[in-house]
Amino acid sequence: MSKEFIIGTIIGLIGIIPTIIWFIKWIRNRTPNLQELMAQLQGLMTQLVKDDITQDKQQVIREISAGIYKIIGQPLSEEYIKEFDLEKFEKKGKEAVFEDMCRANNIKPSTKLCKALLNYDSPSIKKKLQHAEQSTLLTKTVENQNEMLENKRQIVYMSALLKERYPGTCKQLIDILNKHAVPHKFLKETKDIWCRDYMPVQTAKGKLVAFRYEPSYLKGYENTRSDVREVCKANNIQLKEEEVSNINLDGGNVLICSDRAILSDRVFDENPEYTDKKTLIAEIEKLLEAKVILIPAHPKKYDLTGHADGMVRFVDRNTILGNDRKDEYKDWRNKINKVLQEHELNYLDVPFLWDFKDENHPDHAIGIYVNYLEVNDLIILPIFEVLGNKDNEAVKRFREIFPDRKIETINYNEIGLEGGLLNCTTWTIFEKTDE
Repeated sequence: MSKEFIIGTIIGLIGIIPTIIWFIKWIRNRTPNLQELMAQLQGLMTQLVKDDITQDKQQVIREISAGIYKIIGQPLSEEYIKEFDLEKFEKKGKEAVFEDMCRANNIKPSTKLCKALLNYDSPSIKKKLQHAEQSTLLTKTVENQNEMLENKRQIVYMSALLKERYPGTCKQLIDILNKHAVPHKFLKETKDIWCRDYMPVQTAKGKLVAFRYEPSYLKGYENTRSDVREVCKANNIQLKEEEVSNINLDGGNVLICSDRAILSDRVFDENPEYTDKKTLIAEIEKLLEAKVILIPAHPKKYDLTGHADGMVRFVDRNTILGNDRKDEYKDWRNKINKVLQEHELNYLDVPFLWDFKDENHPDHAIGIYVNYLEVNDLIILPIFEVLGNKDNEAVKRFREIFPDRKIETINYNEIGLEGGLLNCTTWTIFEKTDE
């Protein structure tokens, strides 16, 4: 590279600097700052609700729409602007108009937007619209749930060790299943009660996929680790060779709904031989016939297994419920919110008793309401009846989310102290599936 070329390039760059400065000043002069914009919007809103407004209302609301777009990047819809009629409001106040704008255009009334149009924050509007949004979401969720239940009947399997080791609690569970005519069986040749983890995963199309069950948290306790092939053979459950995978994955870390599957990122720790994470996920997606959605696991010192079913559950394809985020670790909350945004998932917060302590059982599952049993139109919810419990709040919340389901409760504490709950100790599969 010649000296002349370098000098010429430098001179050329210096020459365009004034042009860049002029362009920045031009942009600044054309774009009002936020304070000016907010003042303009407040004036327009005041003008809009005047009884003796002389300007064309549609023109005023178009200017308001343009201002809203500058603040949140979303204008009012053209249909809303054309059909806007101030007469439909009983009180022609700014709050009533603003609430209508947000509701009709699916706009979230942020503090900045409230101050821009009203000159003050309005928690009451935020609360009303949040409740309306939640109600709409739950209505859609119920419709999706009913569609999912059609022509799909399930059977519940449990380890025979559950009946042997915890006869009282097991009888309570069986009584509930019998009450609702849910078919159930006990698995022979198991070595522990956590059958969800070692039994095959059933895809939405009905295929059974058996994964390798060698979780790191059972290191040193190999005598308690059940072999999926042996259990299936002893119970006349047919496995095809091509549906047996060497990937190390617990069933409690797999949640499936339609063409989506949720796993926690603990799957990477359990499969260190896969240096390429994308390859591992691609193989799992092929086996599960579903798109994998990864959620963050808690650190091992807080969560021994890292299973997804201790954090969230599918309600329908587009909705999950999970431990109340305000009670979760901030880092986890931030990460899960990114996942929700990326995959366009709705999240319904449910109670979570996070502060229960037991010195003899540091890895207990007491307080995790999301680890319930879901089978057909029945949900069996664990309750804990301990100091500070949120049992009543949890039952109420689940009835809101599942208004068309039958909801039963059971104190499952003697099993919960061992680190798992209802979903962990049951394995549900479809008796018949549609082709």
